[in-house]
Amino acid sequence: MSMRIGLGFDSHAFKPGVPLVIGGLKIDHPEGLAGHSDGDLLLHAITDALLGAVSAGDIGTFFPPSDPKWKGADSTVFLQTALEEIALAGYKIVNIDCVLIMHRPKIVPIAADMRERVADLLSLDLKNVSIKAKTPEGLNHDGTAVAHVVALLESIDLPEEHKKLTAEADVPDEADIDGVFTTLISKTHDITALGRKPAFDTDDLT
Repeated sequence: MSMRIGLGFDSHAFKPGVPLVIGGLKIDHPEGLAGHSDGDLLLHAITDALLGAVSAGDIGTFFPPSDPKWKGADSTVFLQTALEEIALAGYKIVNIDCVLIMHRPKIVPIAADMRERVADLLSLDLKNVSIKAKTPEGLNHDGTAVAHVVALLESIDLPEEHKKLTAEADVPDEADIDGVFTTLISKTHDITALGRKPAFDTDDLT
């Protein structure tokens, strides 16, 4: 079994007239967070932590802010793509540890609801999701929210019966391979729903 660690970070300025969404939770507050998407800095940081843990780039690799189709997008879409990437790499989440830094709103009264929402989005037990809040003492962050996230992943081991079936499976002959190849090239595969683009991009959704 192998382990991977990912580090995620995001920050957004507060902006009047937009909804405030943090951790997939809508919060009653006079200001929201400015951003190309819905401004959910916690889900953005979690997404980056997961992608980084499996060396899959960052959130800008899949969802560039220059692409108008992600304007105002629900950040749960970004998170789902990160979950697909770690699954494709053969890993699952062990736990995540999150720190939110902001003067307002107060996170402690809503931390339990936020943990439940994030745990649900990640299909994790609540005990494996930590969300802490800090105030930016001595820092000029009055109008900004900041999120730091660390994610621990472990490799997924196939059950013994699956390994046995794989080991005993018939080796495909040349005709089998030709048939699969013909099927693949005769169909159009649309991967735009995952937000993938061919080149690596370090743009960040700020």
